Amino acid sequence: MIIIDHLTKVYKLNKKQMVEMKTKKNMKVAVEDLSLTAEKGKIYGLLGPNGAGKTTALRCVATLLKPTNGSITVCGHDIEKEPEAVRSAIGFLTNEIKLDPQFSPKYMFYFFGQLHGMTEAQITERKNVLFSHFGIDEFQDKKISELSTGMKQKAAIAVSLVHDPEVIIFDEPTNGLDIVTARGVTDYLKKLRDDGKVIIISTHIMTEAEKLCDTIGIIINGKKVAEGTLAELLEQNNCNDLEDTFFKLYQEQNTEGIA
Repeated sequence: MIIIDHLTKVYKLNKKQMVEMKTKKNMKVAVEDLSLTAEKGKIYGLLGPNGAGKTTALRCVATLLKPTNGSITVCGHDIEKEPEAVRSAIGFLTNEIKLDPQFSPKYMFYFFGQLHGMTEAQITERKNVLFSHFGIDEFQDKKISELSTGMKQKAAIAVSLVHDPEVIIFDEPTNGLDIVTARGVTDYLKKLRDDGKVIIISTHIMTEAEKLCDTIGIIINGKKVAEGTLAELLEQNNCNDLEDTFFKLYQEQNTEGIA
């Protein structure tokens, strides 16, 4: 289980960043007072536009960023007090973390497996399963730099799952992928859910959230503005689909900001 309790993350901006963001303030609140729970055997989806704070929140869960305020526990482990235990329990994927382009998917898979303390036999067994499912066998010995975007993403997913983690944290897992590759990713996430894993993903793709997520948290300007199942969100906002729900909430939040 992942428990995020009143998470706030504030960044200090340098002068160049202040100019780029057209602000006189030297502080930016990326995530504000975010609380949520992701449970075993379910997929929790953080839905929001680019810059909403989704990636920042997931990076805090993955111990890559330190919260300014609030707390996060992963499988009972506090991310600040027990970061190593948290890292061993999670599989983390983000587009901003790339596999080394000079090495092959096979090399990277064995390298990360060894980092997780796995034996060669254990790594080989996992490789056979994951490479077969994602169709990586045919390009497993090619350099990462020679692969297409879809191939790179499939290789990165396999590497992130080498140690069969209990918790899966995927940041925009299908972003930029063709429809066939994206379907393979979402199907595997459903399998992991059925296997009882704890899964939390971020996305800005409405149809993906509708079809994939058991619970959806909508985050806008760093704040969670709604949460529930798809049916609950539609009923709460008197809308027919998730896109209408999202834009209703988005307009409300930005109108409040202007006022």
